[in-house]
Amino acid sequence: MKKLKAKRVGAIIGIVAILSLYIISFIIGIFFSDEYPQLFMASVFLAVIIPIIIYCFIAVYRYVHKKPIPEDYDEEGKTNNQD
Repeated sequence: MKKLKAKRVGAIIGIVAILSLYIISFIIGIFFSDEYPQLFMASVFLAVIIPIIIYCFIAVYRYVHKKPIPEDYDEEGKTNNQD
């Protein structure tokens, strides 16, 4: 239950971050039109990079918190009791 809540909070934070990038770039485009091209490119870059970083964090977390397989289990999860 605790993992599910952490994943949900992480997903919400990522969605809010990406949506805020689009909203901020829209507002900047309206009010600061001469600086807009560079700011828009920064927004697009971050809209691509943020999901990649979130994916990397999840992959590293899974790798670090990997559950060890007991020695009496084979690769398919079956026991190797030879008694």
